[in-house]
Amino acid sequence: MLLVRGRDGGVRAFLNVCRHRGAQLCVEPEGSLRNKIQCPYHAWTYGLDGALIAAPNLNSMADVNRDEYGLHTVHLREWLGTIWICLAEQPPSFADTVEAAVTARLGDPGAIDKWAIDTLAVGRRITYDVKANWKLIVENFMECYHCATIHPELTEVLPEFADGYAAQYYVGHGAAFGEDVSGFTVDGSAGFETIPGVDADHDRRYYAITVNPQVFINLVPDHVIFHRMYPVAADRTIVECDWLYPQEVLDSGRDLDRSVELFHRVNQQDFDACERCQPAMSSRAYANGGVLVPSEHHIGEFRDWVAAAIAG
Repeated sequence: MLLVRGRDGGVRAFLNVCRHRGAQLCVEPEGSLRNKIQCPYHAWTYGLDGALIAAPNLNSMADVNRDEYGLHTVHLREWLGTIWICLAEQPPSFADTVEAAVTARLGDPGAIDKWAIDTLAVGRRITYDVKANWKLIVENFMECYHCATIHPELTEVLPEFADGYAAQYYVGHGAAFGEDVSGFTVDGSAGFETIPGVDADHDRRYYAITVNPQVFINLVPDHVIFHRMYPVAADRTIVECDWLYPQEVLDSGRDLDRSVELFHRVNQQDFDACERCQPAMSSRAYANGGVLVPSEHHIGEFRDWVAAAIAG
């Protein structure tokens, strides 16, 4: 896909395919354009609104209607300071899917606004190349039955995770920091100042949110951790993870390492576990999908969601 921001400030998304012969219009991951998008193959040229505006000898080709050969648009929404896109010709309701997933976790449609995510800045980005199917990664994220086994640092900060239950005992529940824990850091030491909008009911707590099919949002008092998953093969997923902080924290030059390291280790531990599972996905021993214990009911719901989505 090709995302552009026009002179009006609006963001638009298009399939990165020239309507003439299908050449990729842009091959670099990012860059700047003036006021047009030109195919490097035959110089078909499009405006930042996707309309076909020029092509060699176009005026002499009466059978080519400019209005019919603009770029294919992709549905787009901006929310939480991020761009959400949907490839479906008729996208589902954003409110009933993405926003509803957040509400179902936090209980209050406006609760996530307390973190003012659209004002936060990327303090660190780490990209992981995981040799596992994306669904294994989602299933791992949705349960904590494995936490005591593979997440020693995390369970020191969030002791209730050591009990093996999911992060949500009830709607709106956030896992509490341990009594001797000062911040969401790799050693439990103090992090940064609480984001101004986060109130006492949400302070010193961790909230994990899954937005199907590919986004994880992790909320802690002083920062937000935002995962995006990009399946590239049946057994490989690129996971891009951002650590988001108030701009004043980044401007201060303070060290982010202890803050970032906690969830970086969690990511590594989780992805190693997923890679351990991947080879068995084609085994007859796993043909029926294994066993789900009661605390993994979220996984059952996710599998039902996948089946329904595939069935259309």
